[in-house]
Amino acid sequence: MKINPIPEGCHSIAPYLHVPDAARLIDFLKRAFGGVERARITGPDGKVMHAQVRIGDSLVMVGEPHDPWPARPVMLYHYVTDVEATYKQAVAAGAESLFAPMNMFYGDRLACVKDFAGNNWSIATHVEDVSPEEIQKMMAAFRQPAPQRPAATASSP
Repeated sequence: MKINPIPEGCHSIAPYLHVPDAARLIDFLKRAFGGVERARITGPDGKVMHAQVRIGDSLVMVGEPHDPWPARPVMLYHYVTDVEATYKQAVAAGAESLFAPMNMFYGDRLACVKDFAGNNWSIATHVEDVSPEEIQKMMAAFRQPAPQRPAATASSP
């Protein structure tokens, strides 16, 4: 029997997140994005050495950092059918809001959150087809949304 060079259910590229407390990230992915854990391999110390979580039609691999692969935050772009609902769900699951859903010049409605490990998750719903020429014109006038931060509290001297 011939072995498929790309395992069943995988695409040719899958993000691999190395984060401290990988089990916590797996739980976050389940609560924030409806992730489904497919596999988990733990080391003798109980830490997650490798796990697979399906989010929508994509596979995300997760593991604890170890030599020679340290933890590194990444940015992931996640298409969903309802950006508002997914954004609220991610924030309720513990994500930090970087900006709430807004329409972008390239045709996506976009929000951005950060998980506890420092990974940024762009959450998007495609709402309009825009030509590359129109995107280029609108890019010139685009201003990056400022991150949303909690208001500072006044302290007495």
